[in-house]
Amino acid sequence: MILLINAPLLHAQSTASLERISYTSEADESKREFLLYLPKGYQEDPKKKWPVMMFLHGNGERGNGTTELDFVMVHGPLYEAWIQKRDLPFIIIAPQLHMFGRDKYAKYLAERTLNQLPKRLETGVPPREPKWVIDTLMQGSPADEVYPYKSYGPPMGWEQVESDLLNMLDQVNTNYQTDQSRIYLTGLSYGGFGTWYMGSKHAELFAAISPVVGWGHKDLMKPLAENKVPIWCFAGGRDLVIKEQYFYPGLNELEKLGHEVRFTVEADMGHDTWKRVYAGEDLYTWFLAQRK
Repeated sequence: MILLINAPLLHAQSTASLERISYTSEADESKREFLLYLPKGYQEDPKKKWPVMMFLHGNGERGNGTTELDFVMVHGPLYEAWIQKRDLPFIIIAPQLHMFGRDKYAKYLAERTLNQLPKRLETGVPPREPKWVIDTLMQGSPADEVYPYKSYGPPMGWEQVESDLLNMLDQVNTNYQTDQSRIYLTGLSYGGFGTWYMGSKHAELFAAISPVVGWGHKDLMKPLAENKVPIWCFAGGRDLVIKEQYFYPGLNELEKLGHEVRFTVEADMGHDTWKRVYAGEDLYTWFLAQRK
């Protein structure tokens, strides 16, 4: 299904479209869909090649890939482009991670309803959520290499659907007007871990990656350094979920390998640091400056 809507974007009147692309997951043979955003002007110039951004959501947006798919728009660049109607000049690929049983013990997954799905308004945009209120004082954190997770991050995450993600990129590159020298990867929380994992395992694919509130293990850094993948990583100084101290070992390893890295700690923010990152302009501008 293709949705074509004449919509007022952030800076100008234009037409953007959102498609639901069907696929069969190699993880469990289930029939699923992913969202594909085509930006302002895509339909107007059949010769223009567009940069691609793959976005990996967090744990709270997992789902069945069909009726629950729109949860991937709760946060991140697709929320900005489609719900907030911003003019982001990227083809955006937004898959949904399988539940893999997480809803059986994660209360926020088990108790959510379809009424919470984000909705694009015919006129205007919905109000943004306020940032989380956190009582923790701002303070720096020393490096800590005693990681609480395995080398790729939390269990049953994006590494389980690695082949699905690669297939999506292949499908979009084949069927749409993509600039294959400008393929970017970003994700928040679980998706931040997934960004480190996919960026490391397929460093030759990506022109740049940006993990947001998800740290990377030291053992994932060598391919990123060898392929000189530009990296901009974000953490929240008051994040009690994905703590700042676990970012430093991997980032220091990158520097030891001779690779430059950009690391921003939003000292006043908690785990929802992604709200500031994706609502701003800087990350998108930085992405567009990177090319393979």
